[in-house]
Amino acid sequence: MSEELIPETPEQETEENEAAEPIKQRKNGLYPGVSDELAENMKSGWADTELHGLEPIAQAEHTAARRAALSARFPGERLVIPAGNLKTRSNDTEYAFRASTEYAYLTGDQTQDGVLVLEPTGDSGHQATIYLLPRSNRENGEFWLDGQGELWVGRRHSLAEAEQRLGIPAKDVREIAAALTEATGPVRNVRGHDAAIEAALTDKVTAERDEELRVHLSEARLVKDAFEIAELQKACDATARGFEDVVRSLDKAEATSERFIEGTFFLRARIEGNDIGYGSICAAGPHATTLHWVRNDGAVRSGDLLLLDAGVETNELYTADVTRTLPINGTFSPLQRKIYDAVYEAQEAGIAAVKPGATFRDFHDASQRVLAEKLVEWGLLGDLSVDKVLELGLQRRWTLHGTGHMLGMDVHDCAVARTEAYVDGILEPGVCLTVEPGLYFQADDLSVPEEYRGIGIRIEDDLLVTEDGNRNLSDQLPRRADEVEAWMAQLKG
Repeated sequence: MSEELIPETPEQETEENEAAEPIKQRKNGLYPGVSDELAENMKSGWADTELHGLEPIAQAEHTAARRAALSARFPGERLVIPAGNLKTRSNDTEYAFRASTEYAYLTGDQTQDGVLVLEPTGDSGHQATIYLLPRSNRENGEFWLDGQGELWVGRRHSLAEAEQRLGIPAKDVREIAAALTEATGPVRNVRGHDAAIEAALTDKVTAERDEELRVHLSEARLVKDAFEIAELQKACDATARGFEDVVRSLDKAEATSERFIEGTFFLRARIEGNDIGYGSICAAGPHATTLHWVRNDGAVRSGDLLLLDAGVETNELYTADVTRTLPINGTFSPLQRKIYDAVYEAQEAGIAAVKPGATFRDFHDASQRVLAEKLVEWGLLGDLSVDKVLELGLQRRWTLHGTGHMLGMDVHDCAVARTEAYVDGILEPGVCLTVEPGLYFQADDLSVPEEYRGIGIRIEDDLLVTEDGNRNLSDQLPRRADEVEAWMAQLKG
């Protein structure tokens, strides 16, 4: 990373003030300043790169419909939905930016510092405006002196280009704080993404009203539209190819560590999508009993199992969430297969329970009953009946987590929806969720036979509720033990 000139980013100002104030220079930069001659030289000699006749983004029709539904829910109120800002990783480096889910869902835009505002147009209806940073200013040198100038981080769309792409009138985001400070009437804001926006609205909003907006936007995503379903299928297809990449490279992982698996899958995610949708769990051996093992620094050994829980996030920010537990040498041992088959049977029961009209809890209950039956059958719960085990929740020592969750732009999508709309809700066509039972026998668990200890198995797939049942979006990957072994053998050649 070049250190020649990365000036500090100035405070956001109006364009008029921006032209008058110099760009701040970086402390300890190698250049003490900018000569008048250089400043003047940098202002001219640049081609006009404005883009014209741009086509709307693929989801523009869908984002417009989402904004219309939001408008109908909150008539007469100003609604503010920020994208968020860059977050510092260390000193003057930042984490990769990821727009807030609410903002991206309603606009299709992923620009840092962006803000969507829905202004009420009377008792009903709203005028949407998207506030964005315009092209870098060339008069005051921002484009080459500012740390976020276009010669440093790349060209951004002009406001006119943004309007063409998004189908929303665009304004300079540096004007929004002043506009919101002067705003009157009821306002709601999605909190937690932009401190400057929250400061401008501090005397106009309440926590309760803002939370109602956030909850509504979470629940609006419970049922996916056609664009979202296609994106989730794309994510699952790419994820399946990432799992194939991992199997082909297991010999290299054995020679290194779980990080080779992590890096292998990440390469697929970056080639075919935006990123990974969450930290990949590349858990070999006893690490598979740690539900969110993301350190990925352990050994990969023949004879152990690999629990790989990973998902590609598409360029439009929809993520898959798939888990397979694989024998590293390609063949399950008899005990590994016995436990694996129990989890597979539990997942089959859960998948069968996913259908319109069923409750969200039904697939969890179906999977948990199978796992409880197996634990009783194996003598791990004394002489208790399956019903008693489930009543007391004793199976949870080895099953630990719920059997699934909603899926979409967030891996745990719709997370702030009301309980009655989510876990106590009724499934309907368009809902996307995971079914992921597991059994985990900790390495230090003295309540199970020694040979069980250190074995963790989870199988997870992404399901779309359809009119007559469900569709497994991740069924490109085998699930049955014998099919897994045959698949691995084929990939390894």
